[in-house]
Amino acid sequence: MRRGAVRSVVVAGLLVVGGAGPAGAWAGPEADVAYHGRVALKRGQLRVWMVPHNEGPSGLANATVRVRLSADLADVQEPAGGCARAGEREVVCETGPLPEHGRGRHIGLVLELRERPAEVAVRIDTWWNGGATDRNRVNNEHVVLALDTGDAYAF
Repeated sequence: MRRGAVRSVVVAGLLVVGGAGPAGAWAGPEADVAYHGRVALKRGQLRVWMVPHNEGPSGLANATVRVRLSADLADVQEPAGGCARAGEREVVCETGPLPEHGRGRHIGLVLELRERPAEVAVRIDTWWNGGATDRNRVNNEHVVLALDTGDAYAF
């Protein structure tokens, strides 16, 4: 009997403290982060505009979106506020607070490329999501091919 009583206390402690689900996995906050925007390439300059969205069910204090390119960035960049270069072909930006069923801050990047390619593949995804679970990763992982025409391509 004593052994059963101890198990009850431990199980109750896990449910309250850890919030474990049926399989014993951590059941922290859940947020469906998504990105909507467009990219345009013209004469070696890539412009990326996007707005992060959170479809819930929990709000996030912040998340980080990553923009990866198929072409090298020029040595000198002036990243937008809240953004930083993360490699030869990567930039990361904070989204700011993402309220439940709300939007984050508008993110606008003007990226100078080392060369003047005819096209650039732009990959956009969540680099860090504030520790939340995102069960629908389809809407926060995009690949957009931008041709050097100046036309905007939506995602």
